[in-house]
Amino acid sequence: MTDHRARPDRRRFLTAATAAGTLAVLGGGLGPGAPAAVAARRSLLGHEVRRLPTEEHVLAVTFNAAWNDDGLPEVLTALERRGVGAAFFLTGRFAEQYPAAARTLADAGHGLANHSYDHSPLAGLTADGLREQVRRTDRAIRAAVGTGPLPFYRFPYGETTPEAIEVVNALGRADIEFTQDTNGYLGTVGGMTVPKAVERAVAALVPGAILQLHLGSSPSNGPGLDPAALPLILDAAEARGYRVTTLDAFLDPATGLPG
Repeated sequence: MTDHRARPDRRRFLTAATAAGTLAVLGGGLGPGAPAAVAARRSLLGHEVRRLPTEEHVLAVTFNAAWNDDGLPEVLTALERRGVGAAFFLTGRFAEQYPAAARTLADAGHGLANHSYDHSPLAGLTADGLREQVRRTDRAIRAAVGTGPLPFYRFPYGETTPEAIEVVNALGRADIEFTQDTNGYLGTVGGMTVPKAVERAVAALVPGAILQLHLGSSPSNGPGLDPAALPLILDAAEARGYRVTTLDAFLDPATGLPG
């Protein structure tokens, strides 16, 4: 069941750096919502993560933010009312164009993570180009909120390769993808409805599920449906015995880095 106790203050940051001297990264350690199964931690590195390493009935709620901050108040209200946290994967351009939104998310205690600088397809990037996408976004998030992001990266369009994952792992980032996308970003123009988005999320509930939603309005499809779908998804998940966890609960508690 969803924990309706007061949400822990996730602004208590643990900053660390990898031995290779990567940029400082943000971690939260293990909080009250951390699954006990994390004790038998499986590495988040060396592969794309589409399901968190636990057999407990928990799920992670994640948002991509690349367009604008439309729907942010509704999303924050839904999370706050249920006392749960989410991770927001920001592009660097979003952080630069909407720094107030980034600060609002951080101040509300939600995790911020890296979703590339400009959402460039992986196929058009060299290894150095990918590194610059990660580092430039880190700088943009740090400039917006005063601290670096969580040590997670999500590739645009969910496109990964073993070689690209190795590059982001070497920068101290785990590749966090998703179990299911609601497709709410397609909007009604793309043939989606709020009930369809909820159905897709609920159908994907497995222990450690990672749900991907989107913040903002797409230039091609207009307003997204995820802000309206979110409270229904959270309530349906709770009714099925799932509770929301946070990504930082799966970091090494000693270092705040991916294990």
